Amino acid sequence: MPTTRPSSDLRNHYNEISEFCHNFDEPVYITKNDQGDLVVMSIERYEKLVGKFELYKLLDEGMKALKKEKVRPFREALADIQKGIPE
Repeated sequence: MPTTRPSSDLRNHYNEISEFCHNFDEPVYITKNDQGDLVVMSIERYEKLVGKFELYKLLDEGMKALKKEKVRPFREALADIQKGIPE
């Protein structure tokens, strides 16, 4: 069950909300006039989430390239990368 708090708690209980987000690595849903309004989470949690989205995007691009047969052997790609690395 998600943790839900009224928007007034951001002002009145900020430290408590922050501590919860860091200790439990879970977001807190903030309501305004009994309606969902915001989600608060730790920076670490946010960065993990964004990282997952970036990974999914790259995987999707790879799958599309595979379907279009626009791929090459790994060893060939690695050799090209190593050529660009100064010694």
